[in-house]
Amino acid sequence: MFIVKWTLVVIALVAIAGLIAGQLGLLKGTPPADLGVHGGKLKPPSQAPNSVSSQASLYPGHPQRTYADIAPLSLKGDPDATLDRIAGIIEAMDGANIVKREPGYIYAQFTTRLMKYVDDAEFWFDPDAEVIQVRSASRLGKSDLGVNRKRIEFIRQKLSSS
Repeated sequence: MFIVKWTLVVIALVAIAGLIAGQLGLLKGTPPADLGVHGGKLKPPSQAPNSVSSQASLYPGHPQRTYADIAPLSLKGDPDATLDRIAGIIEAMDGANIVKREPGYIYAQFTTRLMKYVDDAEFWFDPDAEVIQVRSASRLGKSDLGVNRKRIEFIRQKLSSS
């Protein structure tokens, strides 16, 4: 019984330490320096299963290509109008912050409420494919528990219903 109680105390202390670290911003990670469009492509998916990319198929040898694969977003009107709608959807989401907005491109950060983890998301109008290419990735951790996929699918659903 003594060992069980101390095990519970240790687990509680670790959980509290994690919460404190998150609140202090120690779990937000570093923003990637290589975001944006390079040679008609967004950054490849993460090496760990914690990202999605509508361009995952462009990286055939990538270890997370299958996990990361997600469909691009369809245009809803012209490209500028579609990106304006996407920006509006993002701005209404909890923990969202649009960091960069350029013609044909949006870069946003999503911060979790409790632990303050940050995910980076990009939306780019691909003139060749005539779609909005997307990439959303966690900065830290080996798994995102499907959060990035759910986020992009939420944006897709909101975009199609607007």
